[in-house]
Amino acid sequence: MATAVPVERDAVAGAFSGPVRELPLPGATLHRVPGGPDLLAAGVGPALAAASTAGALTAAALDGRPYGLVVSAGIAGGFPPHAPLGRLVVADEITAADLGAETADGFLPVTDLGFGTVAHRPPAALVRQAAAAAGALTGTVLTVSTVTGTADRAAALRARHPRALAEAMEGFGVAEAAAAHGVPVLEVRAVSNPVGPRDRAAWRIGDALTALTEGFGKLAPVLESWNRHDHP
Repeated sequence: MATAVPVERDAVAGAFSGPVRELPLPGATLHRVPGGPDLLAAGVGPALAAASTAGALTAAALDGRPYGLVVSAGIAGGFPPHAPLGRLVVADEITAADLGAETADGFLPVTDLGFGTVAHRPPAALVRQAAAAAGALTGTVLTVSTVTGTADRAAALRARHPRALAEAMEGFGVAEAAAAHGVPVLEVRAVSNPVGPRDRAAWRIGDALTALTEGFGKLAPVLESWNRHDHP
């Protein structure tokens, strides 16, 4: 079974049929879609997303029904011109962009400081299949704790992560929780705004949610048939 951990629950649930059942968990509510994935509105930011995801994974494991896949889904800022508004992005790398230290010589990720990790890689075969099914772009999706609001920061992030297509706030937290449980992870994002100077007039959240819903309709067969044991 796959579990989706979306920022926008209704957008993903809309790609599947049937009434949604609500199952309370500590600090969160799991939404069970008949014939589809279990959904969890994981909250904003990597810490809450990690905690919510870990709670759902632990509850499933204790119930004897562990998940085989975690999908982090929602909207994101896209780096222009690489990820235009309304496009879907499937992450082939989920990277914590601001987990580290600022120094006189610039930013150092925690890996350069000698501990921790800053990146998780979803299964390559699953990324290829998901991107092909949904017509999505593939590249790095950055996880940030502070949304980018200036051209300078956008340029700095792209300079440090030249393959970055989008930034969001939850993927790395979800990936950390999944990794702790030994479960593969996938991140799918629909671009709602350009990364750079904050301009609410440029946001296209409705269009992004529509793209996310339509994308999950195309992704459903891929997610339902995915078996990590078939792709060592």
